Amino acid sequence: MTLPKGLADNVALHLIAAGQLIDSEPERALEHARYARQRAPRIPSVREANGLAAYLTGEWNEALSELRAARRMAGGPGHLAIMADCERAMGRPERAVELSRSEEATQLDQEDSVELRIVAAGARRDLGEIEASVVSLQIAELDPKLQEPWSARLFYAYADNLAAAGREREAFTWFVHAANADDEDETDAPDRLEELAEKLGGPDVVEELVTEAEAAEIGDDFDDDAAEVDDDFDELDEKLEEEAGSEAAADDETADNEAADDKAVDDEAADDKIADDEAADDKAADDKATEKAADADNAGGGARAQ
Repeated sequence: MTLPKGLADNVALHLIAAGQLIDSEPERALEHARYARQRAPRIPSVREANGLAAYLTGEWNEALSELRAARRMAGGPGHLAIMADCERAMGRPERAVELSRSEEATQLDQEDSVELRIVAAGARRDLGEIEASVVSLQIAELDPKLQEPWSARLFYAYADNLAAAGREREAFTWFVHAANADDEDETDAPDRLEELAEKLGGPDVVEELVTEAEAAEIGDDFDDDAAEVDDDFDELDEKLEEEAGSEAAADDETADNEAADDKAVDDEAADDKIADDEAADDKAADDKATEKAADADNAGGGARAQ
């Protein structure tokens, strides 16, 4: 869609302002994005900007609606991880898990794919699937020797889920990895380490765990476990697929039962109609016989009168 030049320039200025403010003042960024959306609702980049600003201000429903619209207009997987996080924030973790299994999820680049994994793991935890949330993050990118843009968030999410599963020593190790990878201070890994240090038995235990963690960041320990991790994740996927298949079979059986019930009702109605038609025919025959008998009586009476 092409906008008139004056309108296009105006919308562009508001999008630029939204982009400049989104990290420091997301509320003001949302105001600019909404203004642009009101004037150019058919431009994918406008709807995307509105969705991202809404997400950062906690306007989950608006963010989800706008990002869906942007994806419909522009095509592609869009901001699937953010959309899944919105579903989770609105109390619908099962929908977040469904998005992580969707066809669009296979089209994501590596960074967005990792982000979606993190969100989906949190959603599984919301559903009470603690062990599944741990296993689902045991992917190739979960390597302490890697220092990628997503590494700190992935290591932190894994440590957080380990802690939720009661595996505190392992959680401590991965919080160390998260803290070492977190150059942008995206997480509170140091605070979590302090909390766990008190539970794990004091400085001696902590020093031992920190030494092991830092050795893993430059050693080969993680690679030795890679095959086992992949097997665990494959088993989880198979289990989830079996559950999905069972649910689909149950839905099909319910649909078949409902169709059978509908047919039975239709057959019963047809039988009732046939019975009604036959009763009507019998009544018509009785009425005709009564009429003929009355005519005969009238004819006999006339003859006797003569």
